[in-house]
Amino acid sequence: MKKTEESAFSAPGSRLYSLDALRGFDMFWIIGAEEIFHSLAIITGYPLWVGMAEQLTHPAWNGFHFYDLIFPLFLFLAGVATPYSVGRDLENGKTRKQLLFRVIRRGLLLVLLGIVYNNGLKFRGSIDDYRLCSVLARIGLAYMFANIIYLYSKQTAQAIWFAVLLVAYWLLLKFNSAPGFAPGDLSMEGNFASYIDRSILPGRLYLKIHDPEGLMSLVPSISTALLGIMTGSLLKNSPKTKKEKVVYMAIAGIISISIALIWNLDFPINKNLWTSSFVMLVGGLSLILLSLFYYIIDVLGYKKWAFFFKVIGMNSILIYVSGRFIDWEYANNGFFTWLFQLSGEPYDAVVKALFYVLVQWGFLYFLYKKKVFLRA
Repeated sequence: MKKTEESAFSAPGSRLYSLDALRGFDMFWIIGAEEIFHSLAIITGYPLWVGMAEQLTHPAWNGFHFYDLIFPLFLFLAGVATPYSVGRDLENGKTRKQLLFRVIRRGLLLVLLGIVYNNGLKFRGSIDDYRLCSVLARIGLAYMFANIIYLYSKQTAQAIWFAVLLVAYWLLLKFNSAPGFAPGDLSMEGNFASYIDRSILPGRLYLKIHDPEGLMSLVPSISTALLGIMTGSLLKNSPKTKKEKVVYMAIAGIISISIALIWNLDFPINKNLWTSSFVMLVGGLSLILLSLFYYIIDVLGYKKWAFFFKVIGMNSILIYVSGRFIDWEYANNGFFTWLFQLSGEPYDAVVKALFYVLVQWGFLYFLYKKKVFLRA
């Protein structure tokens, strides 16, 4: 952690306010906002709150809820930032070799942070006791490979890479399976990706026979980051007007969602496997969300409302990792138990969930004012 104007996957100067704000909106749900709606659903039983609470859970296997968007949206936004960071450094005279080492270092650092996040700072009996796969590792490795492609290829080649990785992953799972299962089996036990992961990955898997951040599903996640990179290139380098860029992103988002729904008929939308149809769906939703944030913030100039999210977005990696080392519930109770008591049952659960988020935001605001950001 250091005093700097650069946060993880962001560049100082020529920043997109909308990028930080959307990243913060994304992380807002991770740091506890979902509990507000879960509590309201339990207390009131109103269909609106129950429906929202359901959307803030993950489906058991196939299917899609809003909560499934959070992880790939962050990876997409990491890609959007690439032309503003790596691309800017290329323009300023840094060599591809210099930037290659930086990209690899960042990727491997996130892998290491993920291992620490999963297992804590303690030695365990054997490698079998460690979970090596993680959300941070997926972000780090997908970011790393997508940035290597960005460094050594033109935009047309990047688009080809995007498509080839998705089609190759689809064909790999369609014509293969775990031993004893029919080709194309996509159950947790029978799919080819999970079989390869449990055959070659050391350590324990999150679901014993499957890990949602496994090695095989890294392949299509690189396409998620590449889509972000291509979007960032549009925003930074295209001579089109800002309003035209908004339209292009929105149309691309609609087309991507349409492709996802068609592909879903043969290759189900599934976050656990990060299926190609899932990539297209979350890619389309990410494009539409970014077009909306970009239009409101960077085109129309309405920024004040998004400051709350920007504070979170500029220290997104830090607040994610902090949950492993800071007992935010203890801090929340220490400051506001009196308020929870005044609220009374059953709504004290809602107030507690709300202030759980606000305590973390207050911490991030303090760091923001001090210009202290965690840089990966």
